[in-house]
Amino acid sequence: MNDDDMFHEGEREVQRRAGVEDVALAVGRGAMQPGIDLETAVFLSQRLFLVAGVQAPDGHVWASLLVSPPGFARTLNATHLRLLAAPAPGDPLAEALAAGPVALGLLALEPATRTRVRCNGTAVSTDSGILVTVAQVFGNCTKYIGARVPVALISEGHTDPARRTGAHLNAHQRELLRSSDTVFVASAHPERGADASHRGGRPGFLEVDDAGRRILLPDYTGNRMFQTLGNLSVDPRIGMLMIDWHTGLTLQLTGTAEILWSGPEVDCRPDVDRVVAIEVEAVAEQACALPVRYELRHAHRLNPPLPPAAGTSGPPPASDWSEDP
Repeated sequence: MNDDDMFHEGEREVQRRAGVEDVALAVGRGAMQPGIDLETAVFLSQRLFLVAGVQAPDGHVWASLLVSPPGFARTLNATHLRLLAAPAPGDPLAEALAAGPVALGLLALEPATRTRVRCNGTAVSTDSGILVTVAQVFGNCTKYIGARVPVALISEGHTDPARRTGAHLNAHQRELLRSSDTVFVASAHPERGADASHRGGRPGFLEVDDAGRRILLPDYTGNRMFQTLGNLSVDPRIGMLMIDWHTGLTLQLTGTAEILWSGPEVDCRPDVDRVVAIEVEAVAEQACALPVRYELRHAHRLNPPLPPAAGTSGPPPASDWSEDP
């Protein structure tokens, strides 16, 4: 990939405004690949779950969970990946795949080692699962990922297929987000396709209003390529996915985003240059969507401090919230 094609107009504009154009170009040259190498193929094959970003036929962007035993993500060659898995019934990813070839962003995460890889391309539904034609592969650093280990596997009989939907976050869902240290974000560009990314911080880094209709997501310093914010600057539609690591519950939402570069929402947050304000338009909750239970071993040592009185839930007990040694 040449330098002129590495980033689209939205990414370049955000990089310019942040003053990191040269840094982004250097990072992109070293990180971006047009296909899957052997190391990435092995990493993908060991995953228990993948996060998928997709734009549904109605235009809404969602982040969805794909779950199956290790080995379900099979690399056929450098540009083709077969996923022997299906989205949960009623998930917007299922609707998007049924409509034909769809742009798909995949995030593979190993919580114990904080390793993550993104694979973006185009997907079609097949008799055996999902076939992804990969256009872009790159890894990300370990920033803001809590180190977690699997501690239990729940049998299929203990999963709950019920999907609960609404137009805004209810009280329980608001508290789940306020107490979470992890969220996955989906975004899309009309030509470059969909993307899925990870966002993390201290519990309380996500601010949710009491009506359950507005979320503030701080943008902490990352790889400076700004794929997510670049997409949102062109198309503000956004999806979010939260996993309750203790129960396997997932919370999905879709809405529209605005990048705030200044103002009280930014000024009150230490070490934050931007905040993404999200207006919630639809919510879906799935109990026991992830059949693996995880335990937090260490929070990331670089997690920025919270603003004064952010959220309503304090940190978990010390036994479950210790920073890296």
